[in-house]
Amino acid sequence: MRTKKIPINLITTTFFFESLLSFSCIREKEPPNILLILCDDMGYSDLACYGSEISTPNIDRLASSGIRMTRVYNSARCCPSRASLFTGLYPHQAGIGYMSNRDHGVPGYTGCLQDRSVGISQVLKSVGYNTYMSGKWHMGGSPDPIEKGFDEFYGFTVPAHVDCWDPEAMFRLPEGRPERNYSQGEFYATDAITDYALDFLNEGLSKSEPFFLFLSYNAPHYPLQAPKELIDKYMPVYLKGWDTIRSKRFDRIMELGIGEPAWTLPPRSEVMIEMRGRDLGYGGEPNPAWDKFTEERQHDLARRMAVYAAMIEKIDQNIGRVIGRLKESGELENTLIFFLSDNGANAEVNPLGFDFFEPKDNILNKGTRLDSMGLPGSFIGYGTGWAMVSNTPLNLYKHYTHEGGISTPFIIHWPASIKNPGTIDKRPAHIMDIMATCIEVSGAVYPAMNNGTKVLPIEGISLLPVIKGEKVQPRTLGFEHERNRGYLKGEWKIVSEDYRGGEWELYNIDKDRLEQDNLASQYPEKVEELASEYQQWAERVLVFPQCEMTFNYLKKYR
Repeated sequence: MRTKKIPINLITTTFFFESLLSFSCIREKEPPNILLILCDDMGYSDLACYGSEISTPNIDRLASSGIRMTRVYNSARCCPSRASLFTGLYPHQAGIGYMSNRDHGVPGYTGCLQDRSVGISQVLKSVGYNTYMSGKWHMGGSPDPIEKGFDEFYGFTVPAHVDCWDPEAMFRLPEGRPERNYSQGEFYATDAITDYALDFLNEGLSKSEPFFLFLSYNAPHYPLQAPKELIDKYMPVYLKGWDTIRSKRFDRIMELGIGEPAWTLPPRSEVMIEMRGRDLGYGGEPNPAWDKFTEERQHDLARRMAVYAAMIEKIDQNIGRVIGRLKESGELENTLIFFLSDNGANAEVNPLGFDFFEPKDNILNKGTRLDSMGLPGSFIGYGTGWAMVSNTPLNLYKHYTHEGGISTPFIIHWPASIKNPGTIDKRPAHIMDIMATCIEVSGAVYPAMNNGTKVLPIEGISLLPVIKGEKVQPRTLGFEHERNRGYLKGEWKIVSEDYRGGEWELYNIDKDRLEQDNLASQYPEKVEELASEYQQWAERVLVFPQCEMTFNYLKKYR
């Protein structure tokens, strides 16, 4: 194991902060390395250790020797979740309440990270960490990852998605850094992101200070693309259909102890009235039964899910490479690893999915077109039926503030410090808690100023008590995206979706996590109380003034 130099009574300034940061890093143990692994659009039950049939042995091993949390919340969509995770704030406070790179002229919707926030990399860099990022940024083109405290970066910054087969989709920062060369047909995004992550990891391991590595996969976000041999492997599995797979996942969730004894598998999730008017008549109705489709359509749909599953297995294989290198180096024991997804599964756009390069919304792939799904030149999504499976047993999907949209699988692995390995922890938390945890374990201090701007107080709380097996304080959490709203306080949650008319629903979330028994009519005073608190929260975290440009854009396509 490397011997790390621990700074004592260190006072430093960086170009990121105008204020002096003073701190002491005298600790019982040396500060850990920190590895943050983020997947994109992966559903609540898409890992084997959360109930899935997908092969994820490397992630499962992290879970079995770490902690699986079952009620960690996110911000309902890729870029707002990233902003919240990275800054320890609600996304509107960081400036990305809607989408990145779209400045709508109000503080919560600037489309990029604002100076009133700071990133994990900046804070850790202030106490001597070497900082690296590989993968999807999606928090605006400027400031870029280097400007937000990373020493090295490989990946992409502006778009929400990339072609997994296109090496030109990603780049290095700072400019002029050495790049890998991939021969024709060799490049695949998940592999390449990991290649560079390993390069950065090796650099970090060669130094005496700890490292922070943000490994941010674009998968399994659309376009769904994966190697053909892995896709073929999963075709027989998914030809059984989403009703069978969903039922088996639920049984597995209950066997693992992730569910509650009172749970029963809910009816099929509703197909939302899709914002671009492409629901093909399914909107507002439950997802169709699998046996209602023709055999040709079943093959098309099964292929979509097979590609998606192959993407997740590819992620797992590459995480195995990273964990193997940490183990080989002797640094796995004192590396704090977080694994999570940025939001619930993506239901775009209807039960039939979509083919981006096709003019019709209900394209049926067969023959050679079926075999080419997920390969170069293909750009597909898997739709609401499979997203329902990915989020088993939770309600709704990405974009929305019911549990299926804002719940993520979340694993903590830190052998040197976890008191009870293999624990399943059911207490609520939020992805913005990662910042607070990194601050506590590193000995850093959250800054008061950034580039002459007062930094907002951190919203997240440290998860170190979870790691130590101690009590965690009760949580009150708010949610808003595209006028989909939610507010969680203790056992109660109010939630509303814009496409349903915005009426508040009320659930006792401790007893009814699956949101099947709306109690709003029985407890109107509780709805009124929580709605009033939501309004105060929304004003405080810059949900208001609402971005009318954004919401008029959405209404245009209803």
